Amino acid sequence: MANVMEFNLANFETEVNGSDMPVLVDFWAPWCGPCKMLGPTIEQLASEYAGKAKVGKINVDDNQDLAARFGIRGIPTVMLFKGGKSIGSFVGLKSKEELAKALDGAL
Repeated sequence: MANVMEFNLANFETEVNGSDMPVLVDFWAPWCGPCKMLGPTIEQLASEYAGKAKVGKINVDDNQDLAARFGIRGIPTVMLFKGGKSIGSFVGLKSKEELAKALDGAL
């Protein structure tokens, strides 16, 4: 998980909204089975897009305010940000190809 960032309220403004590159954010929780299944995909994307995009996770149990801010109702939810704005959202378990296509479109 070396390239996967941990986002939270303290660093969200700087790391996500202030980023000059696209940011893929995985809203997850440790007790969520599909979230665990998505984990390796998030890690692969973080490695493959290192230097081109940021890839990170937000634990919704620890960051309920951020989850509420973005209307997260089901997890996993993956959101794509560019220029501080959400430009895409995926609810449920998605394929690496689908997420990579969204990242490519944001580059």
